[in-house]
Amino acid sequence: MSDTEAVSPRQLAPIATFPLAPSLPHSLVRPDICRGNVHWRENMGLRGRIGLLFPQPRYAPRLRPSHHHWSPSLTPYPYTELLLPASTGPEFDPLHPDGGDPQTTDVNAQYAGYEHNYTYLVFCAFIVWLIIPGIGLLYGGLARRKSALALLFQSLMVAAVTTFQWMFWGYSLAYSRTAGPFIGDLANFGMKNVVVAPSIGNPAIPEIVFCLYQLLFCACTVQIVVGGAFERGRIIPSLVFGFLWATVVYCPIACWTWNPSGWLFNLPALDFAGGGPVHIASGWSALAYAFVLGKRKVKGDRHHAKPHNTTLVFLGTVFIWFGWFGFNGGSALNSSLRSMYAAFNTNAAASTGAIGWVMVDYIRHKGRFSVVGACEGAIAGLVGITPAAGYVSVWLAAVIGFLTAVVCGMMGSFLTGVFATSAVSTLDGATIASGGIDGNGRQIGLQFAEIAAISSYAFVVSCLLLLIMKYIPGLHLRVSDEAEEKGLDLDQFFDEQIGDWSIYSEIEKKRYQDAAETIIGAHEHGARSSTSERAVEMKVASAVQAPVKSD
Repeated sequence: MSDTEAVSPRQLAPIATFPLAPSLPHSLVRPDICRGNVHWRENMGLRGRIGLLFPQPRYAPRLRPSHHHWSPSLTPYPYTELLLPASTGPEFDPLHPDGGDPQTTDVNAQYAGYEHNYTYLVFCAFIVWLIIPGIGLLYGGLARRKSALALLFQSLMVAAVTTFQWMFWGYSLAYSRTAGPFIGDLANFGMKNVVVAPSIGNPAIPEIVFCLYQLLFCACTVQIVVGGAFERGRIIPSLVFGFLWATVVYCPIACWTWNPSGWLFNLPALDFAGGGPVHIASGWSALAYAFVLGKRKVKGDRHHAKPHNTTLVFLGTVFIWFGWFGFNGGSALNSSLRSMYAAFNTNAAASTGAIGWVMVDYIRHKGRFSVVGACEGAIAGLVGITPAAGYVSVWLAAVIGFLTAVVCGMMGSFLTGVFATSAVSTLDGATIASGGIDGNGRQIGLQFAEIAAISSYAFVVSCLLLLIMKYIPGLHLRVSDEAEEKGLDLDQFFDEQIGDWSIYSEIEKKRYQDAAETIIGAHEHGARSSTSERAVEMKVASAVQAPVKSD
């Protein structure tokens, strides 16, 4: 069969023609980051003509590796993912990495006709931002009320610190074009040239838009990590740790997974929206944080502390669920049908995750429901579908959501290798990705490699970083036992939570007023005997020293 010979519609989906370069490297580049850009055009290509979902489609042969060259074949595509140019758009010019001088040229003109792509991505970024307060509300509701404000404050400040880190060097370490297999360089240090140039993710998207979108991924991830200091970690060291963790853990793993130079990218491992860099890395790192800090101090017998405010847990979950539509829906980096499909899969997995968790709770607690359980199940489903949202069918997304109500991120990454199918990945007109369900069993092993590498690196490096900080003066990680007992809100904040400490302050005030009135009344009635005076003193002492509940 010649390179351009058409094959049966039963064997291949229709795709239009598109001229490609004559060579293809050993590792296939994924569109999640390098969709049709100059890196692809210089290093990617196929013999024959393969193209996009344009009008006048024709059938093109699948390709398979044959030693060191590529030839068409009717056999199922054996490798993981094939990059096709989803959109053209402006090319990155290494001689002018800034993308052009806006004072002398109209830099917007190069994106004419592609506005829908970057407008959609900006919209998704705004939605993703809602995950930040959502996590704060979730953590605050799950905590005891004496530390709820600290967790709300921490969620906001982590986003602020991470933004500075990303602008300073984080983006460059993760997504510089001259990165190595393990980490980027400082080519974009201080946001240098990160404005109007075509992005490394999609040339139809300006780099500033891509940078904003990826920043929010980093912020959400760091926020999950510092949650490991729940109710017993000092605020300032947690923010310092967040900055350092983003630098030495998140940025390298993001480079591995999503930068075209990364070793996991070229393995290749499938990760649509962050099952590895976001969820696996943050989960193991939060465990490391909790491990280094040690257990919470609890008086008496062991007990499972219930959330102090289930309503906050519910609201936080709603924010997170809504934000996840942008998290997964924007990760195709275009406004294609694949993006819409990923958004639908997101909702399906969250729903079945909630159903699965509620079923387990209903059985365990003999016919009783749990609002917190439903929220936790929905979040588990969201975590599980993240790496698979753009690769699996709707019903398999529902299965993933149900199963990951227990194991979450690692199960989601594993099932991506099992259930990924080209019938879904090709919806963006750029990707052919397959897993075990398409006969590509090798992909399951590659997913295990990703899980093992990210888990071990994140846990070990996080432990080392925390242990070093623990012995630096001024950066000790844990609050004192006394501060933990009375709560982080009283120990580190002067704010009062409406409906909580403010009410107790009024109660204390009333106790003092009653005690004063008792003393005045006793003197007005001439109580002078030692017995009556002692009775008054005892009453005042009991009123003033009565404990205020603060669990």
